[in-house]
Amino acid sequence: MSFNLPQKLPINKIYLGDALLLIQEVAVESVDLVLTDPPYFLDKLDNAWDPKKVKTKTRRQAVENLPAGMKFDPEQGRKLQSWYGEVSKKVYRILKPGGYFLSFSSPRLVHRMAVAIEDAGFHIRDMFIWLYKEGRTKASSLDRYVEEEQRNALANWKTPQVRGNFEPIIVAQKPPIGPLVKNFLKYGVGLFNFSTRLEGGYTPSNVLQTEEIEGIPPIFLVPKPSRSEKGEKNDHPTVKPVQLLQFLIRLTTKQGALVLDPFVGSGSTAIAAYLEGRNFLGFEINQHYYDIAQQRLSSVISREAGEDADTTVPPLLTLMQP
Repeated sequence: MSFNLPQKLPINKIYLGDALLLIQEVAVESVDLVLTDPPYFLDKLDNAWDPKKVKTKTRRQAVENLPAGMKFDPEQGRKLQSWYGEVSKKVYRILKPGGYFLSFSSPRLVHRMAVAIEDAGFHIRDMFIWLYKEGRTKASSLDRYVEEEQRNALANWKTPQVRGNFEPIIVAQKPPIGPLVKNFLKYGVGLFNFSTRLEGGYTPSNVLQTEEIEGIPPIFLVPKPSRSEKGEKNDHPTVKPVQLLQFLIRLTTKQGALVLDPFVGSGSTAIAAYLEGRNFLGFEINQHYYDIAQQRLSSVISREAGEDADTTVPPLLTLMQP
């Protein structure tokens, strides 16, 4: 059966390079789960991120003399859909039948990503909502863009961006071969593990939260990444909580499964897979974040083994688009 084919790339490693090239080195129908937080093409933060530009553009609302809310461009969504369609086709090839493709997204771009994934052949099974309390205020005052006598007309009116307090997670599945039960018994994927309970013993929900929010039952409480979890020098702008990723991995895979993150960033998915007893592959195009991911993963492995962390991990493979 195809899912028993040997990997072209050694597993349990993070690779430096272009995901669209590296994924071609992954054996057909060999991966149990693809779990990723891809670049969203917001304000030109695409798959060729520069960490200095990312840090500037994500922490400062006024970019190139215009507030971020005034830079809205529908073309961003179309470009994302086209690009993520190519990614999804390659993910489809390497996933086992019935395997899940979980993609974090942006509220205003999730429809584009979902269509791209579905058009590649996947079934859209659900959308999880990750709630969090500390959303960043995005709206900007426009006073400086009008004459002083016009400012009264703009009192309390700002760019159309409310504070963001959730991220959608697209839950897609490669079509199973035959009934789900038979597919699961043959390939080991396709069902959800309901022994994975949420805070308070709740069964899995499609609403996840990182901390208690007044008026909302404690569905799934997991702290945001602390400085120690992220690593002291980790300046990646979208680090996901390892515990949240662990939950998603437990929900969709069995022990010993292979988890791929083609946009691994600072390494959280690889760390979560390792801590859950799963194998992993991670791809990262940016040298800076690749180095951080290697250091974080090495530190966790050393800690679990009761050793001092070795942060001098050499690059394993470089494969970039020309």
